[in-house]
Amino acid sequence: MKNLSEVTSFHLSEYYGMEDLKPLYFCVFLIIYITIVAENIVLIGLIYCEKTLHEPMYFLLCNLAVNGLYGSTALLPAVLSNLMSHSYEISLPFCQTQIYAVHTYAIIEFTILAVMSYDRYVAICYPLLYHTIMSQKVVKLIVFTWLYPMLAFIIVIIFTVRLQFCERTIEKLYCVNYSLVKLACTDTSIVNIVGLLSVALYTFPQIIMIFYSYAHILRICVLSFGKSKFKALRTCTPHLFAITNYSIGCFFEIAQGRFNTSHFSYQTKLFLSLYFLIFPPILNPVIYGLSIQIIRARLFRLFNRKSRQVTNTVTKRAAGVVHSKCVLHGVSRNT
Repeated sequence: MKNLSEVTSFHLSEYYGMEDLKPLYFCVFLIIYITIVAENIVLIGLIYCEKTLHEPMYFLLCNLAVNGLYGSTALLPAVLSNLMSHSYEISLPFCQTQIYAVHTYAIIEFTILAVMSYDRYVAICYPLLYHTIMSQKVVKLIVFTWLYPMLAFIIVIIFTVRLQFCERTIEKLYCVNYSLVKLACTDTSIVNIVGLLSVALYTFPQIIMIFYSYAHILRICVLSFGKSKFKALRTCTPHLFAITNYSIGCFFEIAQGRFNTSHFSYQTKLFLSLYFLIFPPILNPVIYGLSIQIIRARLFRLFNRKSRQVTNTVTKRAAGVVHSKCVLHGVSRNT
């Protein structure tokens, strides 16, 4: 058996497929990252500045945007850095750090979506008590959505850190726990069992919460047949889109990592492996920004205000230039 203290870095082999179009891939990933950062910061800033949006639902949406920034930052700066290099290597400590960041992002995202489904359940099933119930719980729920995944995944990463590795090639653009564990030359049966148990621990409570919430929402809406209830049900549309979008991304990642995808093209495999880290952060602000009327109205008002300010500034400068020319023309005539 090899002495694995020598394995201090790994090769990310998927970068070799970008060799011919490296500048194009770099520009695409840079534009994606700038777009994600801009969209989510605008949404966070809007919720922070507009007092009418200081409600539990929007606080949870703000945390969804923060987590989108967290997940995309765990991936895209490292991708851009590797595209500028030629070795495509990642050190063991950085690989382990990226594993922790990527996996906690995934758990936090799902947990926030589950808590948001509970928020919609309270809003529709107990509308008169909504502010009383959620104002007392929202801070605790937000702390839980971050603290629980951060602490829970430490159990898994401890087992991974203790492994010794024989191989150095990771067939992805970034590190994930499953890919790193496959490179170990020591027995990984306990790690695999812990990994399977962790999947159940990190996903089943959220799945139960989402199904429980929407089962009651549908029951209330079907039994009441009131226009107000169906109008309230429409407020769930962006949340359902967000859950669907994220679930598709997770399915792509699981399918791409666990099943044979050798018959897929390089671009298809790249798309499948990056979907859950790129598309939820880039689409969630768009989904909520376009679907929720109050956010859409605030955004339009914000941009209209800025456009008017720019127009007024340009007009004033133009008027100043015209006035200066008139003055100079008058002086020259008098002279």
